[in-house]
Parts: sequence; structure tokens; C-alpha cells
Amino acid sequence: MTDYPSTLAAGSVRSLIPARIDRLPWSPFHTRLVVALGVAWILDGLEITVASGVGDVLTDKTTLALTSVEVGALASVYLIGEVVGALFFGRMSDKLGRRNLFILTLGVYLFGSATTALTLGSGTGWLLFLYLTRFVAGTGIGGEYAAINSAIDELIPARYRGRVDLAVNGTYWAGAAIGSIGSYLILHIFTLSVGWRIGFLIGPVLAVVIIFVRRNLPESPRWQVMNGRSAEAEESIAQIERKVEASGRVLPPVDPGKEMELKPADDIGYLALTKVLFREYPERSAYGGTLMIAQSFLYNAIFFTYAIVLGKFYGVNAAATPVYFVLFAVGNLLGPLLLGPLFDTIGRKKMISGTYLVSGILLAVSAYLFRAGAFTAVTQTIAWCAIFFFASAGASAGYLTVSEIFPLEVRAKAIAVFFAIAQCFGAIGPLVYGALIGDGSNPTHLFFGYLFGAGVMVIGGLVTIAIGVAAEGKSLEDIAIPLAARQAGSSLTNKSA
Repeated sequence: MTDYPSTLAAGSVRSLIPARIDRLPWSPFHTRLVVALGVAWILDGLEITVASGVGDVLTDKTTLALTSVEVGALASVYLIGEVVGALFFGRMSDKLGRRNLFILTLGVYLFGSATTALTLGSGTGWLLFLYLTRFVAGTGIGGEYAAINSAIDELIPARYRGRVDLAVNGTYWAGAAIGSIGSYLILHIFTLSVGWRIGFLIGPVLAVVIIFVRRNLPESPRWQVMNGRSAEAEESIAQIERKVEASGRVLPPVDPGKEMELKPADDIGYLALTKVLFREYPERSAYGGTLMIAQSFLYNAIFFTYAIVLGKFYGVNAAATPVYFVLFAVGNLLGPLLLGPLFDTIGRKKMISGTYLVSGILLAVSAYLFRAGAFTAVTQTIAWCAIFFFASAGASAGYLTVSEIFPLEVRAKAIAVFFAIAQCFGAIGPLVYGALIGDGSNPTHLFFGYLFGAGVMVIGGLVTIAIGVAAEGKSLEDIAIPLAARQAGSSLTNKSA
């Protein structure tokens, strides 16, 4: 227990809000929270897959008559938008609050994707309009990553945080599967000129429903109290507690020894953030960066080239690739869902290192079998499913890690920075692997590419063993002391910190 002075420092408050959040039992409120916020990853998976699925259609004269280069640029513009959105809205989320941003970012995505479907013709003007709408949709989703991860981690009790974060991040692949099936059906039911537009409207229709659900969610009491809004924080946590009790749950008592003295920290921009990340937390920054870069490189390398591999090396017709992709997506979805609870019980370091190492080793083994010609299209897909069952859980844990190992005041910006870094490195993967695939005549080139990807994942696992953070079951304030607590001159009371 911390012995506080009898009088508070000027501008300081004492609070039990973090402890009150972490002691809550799971309830329907938490389920609604996860559903309402977790849709962000479903939308991203849906958006990227639909854009990929209808890409070839957009070259047809009855649609937009784009060139292959112009279609390829659509994905690049969307990814650039994600990076810009993560950085911009991440800054705003730490400054203005989680709730304001997770409503705004969903609205931005809804507007961007819906207006994509309103591209009415070809020509330079309409092409610029199309690119602008894809950029706007990307900024909305990028902002979602920063605001939503922050909100979920701050509102979910510590003992459930790992499994919830992994499950939510893993639902990207549910969206990808829906997008793949949906685009396939739409393009076969409707004419090409209508079908591609409907494809881009699937996400906005879902977003319209979810945005009304989000309006009933509270602001993060943690964010409020750390930013000097004690009265509002008290109202938010009381509202949450009432909802939990209304569902028949009994609230455990709060340990008064976990009270914190807080003094709101100054607003921190990206320049000051670099000091926090790389001067105060250099080891954690290296750790989070390694995990994010490793998973992004591997995922982008395989995800954006799997159809080419199936076509060049196994002779799979382009029309049949959605079937293989759905199987691939299922493997990615099951990993975080089934392995997620173990990140809270066995622990972060063991599970993160294990998933990175196992996926790397399996990829290396599959590389040798690929070069030996031992695979068919089906067995190659099964191998990918097995690899990414583990890699997907590890990748989701990367987002969890950068969200929970830094102070609350910079949480959203930290997520944004590491997301942006990962995307930049991840963008290299498709270029490298595309060159290695070539015309499909020499599997040895891709074999070495797979070995390199395996090595990247193994490095992530080894770095976790060396400097990983055992965050399971701990309050966020125990993992990283808030800047507000430092400014008040207090320490945290949890002896397990």
C-alpha cells in the first residue's frame, strides 16, 4: 500500500477507478462493448477483400475501364490512408477521448466507402475521385485501430484483456471471409456495373447499424480521470457498474489499497511521444516494433500473393481462388479465438514467443515441401492454415502488446506509430515476394523468400523471450505507470507491478 501525504498536491485527485474497472465480472455490457467496437476489424477485412475481389471487374469497359496499374494503386491509396488516419486520429483520441473518436472514425469510414460506390465514370476526374474516397475510407479504418484498441483495453477487466483483444483483432478474417464470399456472389448475381458498387456498400450498411450501438457506450473512465475529468469519470464508471449489476452480477469489493493519486499530464504530441517511447521505454519500444514489423511483413507477403502462387504453381483458375481464400481465412480466425484464453492463463511471454516461433518453424518446413513439389493446391492451403493458426494469434498479440505496455496518455498515439511503422515494412513484402514468384517457373526463388519470412517470425519469438513483458492479469496502471500518477508524485499500490 502507498502512504500518501495528508494533503494532496495542487491539481491532484485520488481515484480507485482503474481498480473498479478491473474487479468487474464479465457481463452483457462487456459483450455489447466488444461487439460494438470489435466490428472495426471486420470492416477492414471486408473492405480490403471486396476491393481485391472486384478489382479485376473495374478494368471492364462496362464499369470504370481502369488499367491494371490503376486498380493496383487503389490498394496502395487505401493503405496510405490507414497510416495517415492512425496517426491523425490516434493523436485526437489521446486528446479528445476514446468515445468521440470511435464514433467519428466509423463515420469517416462509412462516408469514404459509400462514396466509392458513387464513382460514375472513367477519366482523370473520376479516377481522382475514386482514389480520394479510398483514401478517406482508409483514414477511418486507420483511426479505428488506434481509438478502438485503446478503448477496449481500458474498459475490459485485466483478467480478460488478452483473450478479448486477440479475439477482436482476429475478426479481421471473419470480415475477409464475408467479403470474399459476398463479392463472389454479388458479381455473379448482378451485372458487373451494379455488382461492384454493391460490394463497396456492404461495409457502410453494417457501419450504419453499429454507429447507433456505439452512441450508447460510455467514455473510458480511465481516460477521463487521467485527463482531469474526475466528475465525468465517476459518472461513467457508476453507469457501467449499474449495467453490470442490472444483469444480475455481484460486484466484488474494491481494494482501497489500489487508490492512486493523479495529476493530469500535459497534452503530448508526437515529438514528445518519441521521448516517452525511446528514452523512457527503449526496450519496450524495440519489443513492440519487432512484433509489429514481423507479423506485418509475413502477412502482407503471403496475403497479397497467395492467389498468384495458386495460379502460377498449381494452375488454380482465378475464379476458384475465393474458395481457397475462405479456408485460409478460417485458419486465421480460429487461432486467436482458440488460443486467446491461454494468453491470460499461461501468460503473454510464453504464448507470444510460442506462436511466433511455431509459425516460423512451420513456414520453414512448408518451404522445403513446396520446393520439393510435395504440395497440391489443397495441401498448400492446409499448410497455410496451420501456419497462420499460430501466426494470427501472434499477430493479434502484437497489437495487444503495443496497446498495453505504454502509459494511458500516449496509448492511442503509440498504437498509431507502431501500426504506421508496421505498414511501411509490410508494404515491402508483396513487392519482394511478387518478384520471387516471377512467372512461376522457379520455385527455389520463392523457397528462399519463405525461409526469410520464417526467420523474421523466429526473431520475433526470440525477442519476446529476451525482453517480453508479462502483462497477463495485471492492471494497465501496473504495467505502465500513467504520466498523471508520476506528476502527482505517487506510486502504484499493486505489489505485483
